[in-house]
Amino acid sequence: MTNIELPKGKKVYFASDNHLGAPTMKESRLRELKFVSWLDSIKSDAGVIFLMGDLFDFWFEYKTVIPKGFTRTLGKLAELSDSGISLFYFVGNHDLWMNGYFEDELNIPVYHKPQQYNINGTSFFIGHGDGLGPDDKGYKRMKKVFTNPVAKWFFRWLHPDIGVRLAQYFSVKNKLISGDDDAKYLGDDKEWLVQYAHRKLEKNHYNHFIFGHRHLPLEIELNDTSKYTNLGDWVNFYTYAEFDGEELSLKEFK
Repeated sequence: MTNIELPKGKKVYFASDNHLGAPTMKESRLRELKFVSWLDSIKSDAGVIFLMGDLFDFWFEYKTVIPKGFTRTLGKLAELSDSGISLFYFVGNHDLWMNGYFEDELNIPVYHKPQQYNINGTSFFIGHGDGLGPDDKGYKRMKKVFTNPVAKWFFRWLHPDIGVRLAQYFSVKNKLISGDDDAKYLGDDKEWLVQYAHRKLEKNHYNHFIFGHRHLPLEIELNDTSKYTNLGDWVNFYTYAEFDGEELSLKEFK
């Protein structure tokens, strides 16, 4: 478990599921500008920022090429990182193919699996949320294909103009991958991330489980000392979580 001590007056922020580039670059520009405005609004008191995946609706890193666009977002993240704010990135199911760009260019560590943190004595279990729990079986099968080294090798040999355009088309069209159809509350007994959190609590205690992926803002008490928070998205809800060193709250950026 990684320990983080927040300086006095600093906060931790969490955001997920921007899906920049969907349904088109032009249509996602307004959402990008809103997200950059949010980053500007928190930079004065942000000690740590967790970006919880699917920042892009599609992302693939060739050895010398990255997808076109997202200049304002990438530039703002670079600015925040250079200013001394700690940023952490968790890949989602739309940006699985990160391979060094964020680390080398932005000094932002990237994680492909959930991580545990102790922040000012409060324990957190953090991840994008895809492929966890007893369900999400369709995506689990897809992920095996997407992360297969042979499949990635063949895709890398497509010219970026072809590969990126093809992948963006299927990323937008395939609702199973994007998760948009899941943006409704199913009840605790059918929420597979709630079930996953309960199973983790059987072995270890965590005060907070924080996930994205579901596109739905949720705050669910798991027991007297543990809570599950889903961050919602920056497509419909523009929600994020804020931890001030003592309390975690889910908020909407207006």
